Formats: sequence, structure tokens, C-alpha cells
Amino acid sequence: MAKGFDLVAELRDDAGKGSSRRLRREGKVPAIIYGGGKPPRPLSFERNALMRHMEQEAFFSSVINVQVGEKEQPAILKDVQMHPAKRMVLHMDLQRIVATEKIRMSVPIHYLNEATAVGVKLGGGTVSHLYSEVDITCLPKDLPEYLEVDIGELELDQMLYLSNIPLPEGVEIPELAQGPENDKPIVSVHILKVAVEPEEEEAVEGEVAEGEVPTAAPEEGEKPEESE
Repeated sequence: MAKGFDLVAELRDDAGKGSSRRLRREGKVPAIIYGGGKPPRPLSFERNALMRHMEQEAFFSSVINVQVGEKEQPAILKDVQMHPAKRMVLHMDLQRIVATEKIRMSVPIHYLNEATAVGVKLGGGTVSHLYSEVDITCLPKDLPEYLEVDIGELELDQMLYLSNIPLPEGVEIPELAQGPENDKPIVSVHILKVAVEPEEEEAVEGEVAEGEVPTAAPEEGEKPEESE
């Protein structure tokens, strides 16, 4: 199960772009929490504390305990808006969770034994990650921090698929429930092919080379001019 994170939040009554800009100037991050059969509530978080949590991969796929005053609400992170040029969070969306209700989350895939995979070590191939994360459904208590896939036995020109991901008890991949055609490849080992630039073709007889002035052919019955 993924470890939990604790975040202290403040309720905010004002909304809008002006309010959000003011909060950011004060070193805070505007956010909203919704779901769980309750109305949405605007919140704000202390930016530096939030950024420290975001340095850990697990933060994005774990239960977050949001503390507002004396109350605590478990939630999951649903969306983060980052500044396009700065290392700064602009806004964050959180979804309340209920212990008895399944949640849908995107969790990272960790690939094991890449350097020693058969297709790499013996075949000279390269590992290509087609999926770096995958959507799962489970109860909050069963939420994994990440999923592990061992590719040590993967040979050259072979692939592993969604159905090859070992899942903890209580965890499902909803994409697989939609039919076998959705069992997509997640990783492969193959030889990287380098594109070769075609060589310039030699001038064909009769073609005019660049910079050369064409000479008109003499008409029938006309003698070519003799050079003086």
C-alpha cells in the first residue's frame, strides 16, 4: 500500500483569479477539494511544504491526509497545474475518498533488470518503455505506490503487455476489462535502427549540371557551328 502524506490546509472564502494571484504572492497554493458526497471547498496550502512533498514520486499516487483545523480528510491528488516556465504550482485539485468506495488512480510502473534483460545483454537490444504509468482501480487501503514489472527474461523483439503486470490483491486495470484488444504492449526490447541518408545520385546523361548553361541542339540539316 502507498504511504500517506500529511498536508495542512486553510479554508478560503474568496475565489477567482485575483484571489489566486494574491495567494501565490503570499507563498501559498490555491486548491480545491471535492467528492465524497460533500460540496467542493476552496483551500490553500503552504507552497514550500507542498513542493517538498512533490519531490517524492509517491506523493502523486498516495493517500493525502488533508488537515483543516481540527478536522482531517483523506484525499487523492487528481490534477496539478504547474507554471510553464517556473518551478511553481499554480493550482491543485484533490478528491475526497471514502474507505468503502473504489478509487481510480494513475500509478507509475517500475521496470526491473533492464540492463541484464536477455535481449539487451545477449541480443544487443534497447529497452523501450511504451507505458510509464497505468490507471488502476482499488479501495484506498489497497492503493499501491507503484507497480513492478521484471523484464529480465525479455528477449530481443519481444514485448510485455498490460496483462503481464503483477497486480496486488484488490487492484485491477480497468482497461483490460474492456476486452482483449485493449491488452496493449507496455515495454519491448529491440534493435535501434539508424536512418541512413541516401547518397546524391550521379547526374543522368542529358541532365544539365547546376550552374551550366544548356547548349541548343542543332536542328535537322543544320551544321553545328565551328569554333573559330
